[in-house]
Amino acid sequence: MALIDSVLSWLIKKRIHQIELFTKFPHEVQAEWLKKLISASSNTEWGKKYNYKSIKTVDEFKNRVPLTDYNTLKPYIERLRKGEQNILWPSDIKWFAKSAGTTSDKSKFIPVSQESLEECHYKGGKDMLSIYCNNYPNASIFSGRGLIMGGSYSISEINKEEYYVGDLSAILIQNLPFWFEFIRVPKRKLALMDKWETKIEQMAKATIPRNVTSISGVPSWILLLLKRILEITNKDNLLEIWPNLEVFFHGGVNFPPYHDQFEKLIPSDQMHYMNNYNASEGFFGIQDKKSSEELLLMLDYGIFYEFIPVDELDSNNPRTYILDEVDTQTNYAIVISTNAGLWRYIIGDTIKFTSLNPYHIAITGRTKCFINAVGEEVIIDNTDKALTIACKKCNAVISEYTAAPVYFEGNKNAAHEWLIEFQTIPENLDYFVETLDNALKSINSDYEAKRYKDMILREPIVKVVPEHTFYNWLKKKGKLGGQNKVPRLSNDRKYIDEIIEMIQ
Repeated sequence: MALIDSVLSWLIKKRIHQIELFTKFPHEVQAEWLKKLISASSNTEWGKKYNYKSIKTVDEFKNRVPLTDYNTLKPYIERLRKGEQNILWPSDIKWFAKSAGTTSDKSKFIPVSQESLEECHYKGGKDMLSIYCNNYPNASIFSGRGLIMGGSYSISEINKEEYYVGDLSAILIQNLPFWFEFIRVPKRKLALMDKWETKIEQMAKATIPRNVTSISGVPSWILLLLKRILEITNKDNLLEIWPNLEVFFHGGVNFPPYHDQFEKLIPSDQMHYMNNYNASEGFFGIQDKKSSEELLLMLDYGIFYEFIPVDELDSNNPRTYILDEVDTQTNYAIVISTNAGLWRYIIGDTIKFTSLNPYHIAITGRTKCFINAVGEEVIIDNTDKALTIACKKCNAVISEYTAAPVYFEGNKNAAHEWLIEFQTIPENLDYFVETLDNALKSINSDYEAKRYKDMILREPIVKVVPEHTFYNWLKKKGKLGGQNKVPRLSNDRKYIDEIIEMIQ
């Protein structure tokens, strides 16, 4: 064990030094990665189309290569799925991360190259451990097992060639080296099951007797598993089962709405929560500070970044900004070029920079996940913060929520309708609504202006929905587990009306 600790300590210190280097020279690191990406792809179909061999500068790259989204690249990706290669990226692509998203019913199939697995996703996982152990020198997570909840994947065969489709988490677990099985639970076969209700039950039983020291996953699905474990064991909290549990590595959704629930399940001042930003398209950020959930933008993962101010997204030719041009006041949409062949790809997430030296970011929402019925421009960052304030003041705990506009009807002004599933319901719902409303006013000046004397927007409509409502809705849509999440905000009523109809 001492030998293992020594090796791990050496690896951690080595990587921390490399992270410090890219924070000191961010622009040089990004320029070098763009050069590598262009050079590697110059003989691909895409590289020849845009004459990558002649691109020498960032401006030439931006002027020549168009901005893309999934619909733009879909014809190329479909050909990859049929077995063609050397289209977007030179190495063979046989893995595709299936992303259901929250704003579209159609699945996306994001190409995952061997380079993106090793240089991006796995590197991000290793860095998360390195930063954690560097921040907490007395950490002992390697003395036990890491509980990882994966998705599922399937194998398809075209032209006698196999390709694989699955949740990103399933792809990562399936491709982990064999020795990783000795430090994680449950076993790979169980972790990759596709029947989620059976999977939760079997995972609970398989992990109870283990010495779990760390947990990784999406908060909503991890909560479901942990609550089932407590039901089976008839224990009050997880420390009675896993006394050495010390950290939850979380991502996928904003964590503050879930924090109180986890503190009830794991009542310990020694429990740590570490945020990361890992999507199907790449691993982008890691929480590197103990006291803040802001994320260090990881700059040496085979990704070149550009940023579009959100209010310019709908223009005919939006300008993109590189790192040395951004500020801390603007809400940006992220644009990436990656070592899996996503070129100037708008991933749909929005961020703000919280600092520029080094570059830290906070996720603010989705480009298509907001409410802007009357010009109020409410984003997920606003609603999560407002709910945190309202819950604290009203001693409430929220499990899940979604919100959508109610448009002008007759003599009634517009409003925001909220469906909230509480774990602890506020004693006075009217006061909760008032507090939520005032918190949103304090956070978003456009919302405050539209709420003035109820002239445009009236008070929010909050409806308490029964326990398991959102779980049952996801189940009905065949979207249990993996990357599937409850859509927090929508600018139309499609999702909210579906849920209301289901519970009536």
